[in-house]
Amino acid sequence: MAVFVLDRQSKVLMPCTEKRARLLLACARARVHKLVPFVIRLTDREAKSCAVQPFEVKIDPGSKVTGLAVVRVSALVQNHTGEVKKSAHVLHLIELQHRGRQISEALTARRQMRRRRRANLRYRAPRFLNRGNKKKGWLAPSLQHRVHTTRSWVRRLMRYAPVAHLAQELARFDMQALQAQAEGRDISGVLYQQGTLFGYEMREYLLEKWGRKCGYCDLKDTPLEIDHITARSRGGSDRVSNLTLACHSCNQKKGAQDISVFLAKDAARLKRVLAHAKAPLKDAAAVNATRWSLFNALNATGLPVTVASGGRTKFNRLQLGIPKTHALDAACVGEIANLAAWNKPTLQIKCTGRGCYQRTRINKYGFARGYLMRKKSVKGFQTGDLVKAVVKKGKNAGTHAGRVAVRASGSFNIQTSKGLVQGISHAHCTVMQRADGYGYQQVAKMDSIGTPPMRGTLARSALSLPALKGGVSRAK
Repeated sequence: MAVFVLDRQSKVLMPCTEKRARLLLACARARVHKLVPFVIRLTDREAKSCAVQPFEVKIDPGSKVTGLAVVRVSALVQNHTGEVKKSAHVLHLIELQHRGRQISEALTARRQMRRRRRANLRYRAPRFLNRGNKKKGWLAPSLQHRVHTTRSWVRRLMRYAPVAHLAQELARFDMQALQAQAEGRDISGVLYQQGTLFGYEMREYLLEKWGRKCGYCDLKDTPLEIDHITARSRGGSDRVSNLTLACHSCNQKKGAQDISVFLAKDAARLKRVLAHAKAPLKDAAAVNATRWSLFNALNATGLPVTVASGGRTKFNRLQLGIPKTHALDAACVGEIANLAAWNKPTLQIKCTGRGCYQRTRINKYGFARGYLMRKKSVKGFQTGDLVKAVVKKGKNAGTHAGRVAVRASGSFNIQTSKGLVQGISHAHCTVMQRADGYGYQQVAKMDSIGTPPMRGTLARSALSLPALKGGVSRAK
């Protein structure tokens, strides 16, 4: 994985390899600027004396996870045809895990507690029309959170790399219509809808809705076929609510049978399939609600933004034989002919928040039953800080690195990649990176399609660097 590099004035330079970063740190020509993602700052070089190449940040927005990829795009001209094809070289893969569901549940709990106190236990004079009008483009907090976190990380990557362009998966492009327009032909009706990418959007929708498994036998990791729950010969339509996924065996066995006959011996599955077929896809609705807000937020960065469809992303991934992950989907956004160096570790970033204002525990009626600490900082540490603890003796003897959870007594808990370590004294801890509202974890690279990623240690390459013995140096 490439290492981000800044000059002595904290201006961006071209990234370097991990080996070169170790050499620069060992000979004191660089200092650690940030641990995760790993950024070094040179002490003997300025940006005006160095040439940089433009990078591109590609975004694959999602309801639960958003994929980000930092790539270097180059154009290749075919000598015999003169056609220009784009090739991308992957430098960084990031998966940003949102916490929209936690925000929604917290707001629901708060609303229920307030309603309980105000309606049944305390008298409150009625109020009307005191909420005001919502502004145009207003989004619920759980949805706005997705836009804000994605925009925040795009801006952060712009501070660490020479980003000159952004690409977002947004809408569907009809390549057949564009080609027909260039040739002076006109298409309409059903022919207009059936472009080069026809069918990709529908298939991806069904794969997400049915969990990428057979709806009749739950078989995974096998080619799936689109099946009509009510066969077309029996009057079934092509609407999404009448479509499911089935393996080849189940599809052949069912044929044109009525689903109540096919699943007559499994009433529970029959009920579940019929209910799930008509259930809306909440994650898809969340993405649809936020995609234009995210596009406007990316436009506000001042960089040119291009958009592409989900069908184009899947088309590129299948053509290039790349595994299915959120980060690799982001790398496949847009029009590319080749993707190089995609087989590398992925940095998983989990939105954890910066704590809450609530200083009490509450019971089922919404009243306080216990009090929390009035200060977030204990002995110079806060919950969420990335720390390194060196314990020389006792049951916790050894070196532990991870996120810390503080206590008023000064005895902390550290969540490491191997598990939770309890009862670590603050005297043994050293701050490596202050809490920024995110948790980090390194995920090993994928070797082939279908091979699940293996979880690695937190910032594996960064924690082993010799320059971290005394903590992280900050730019002034």
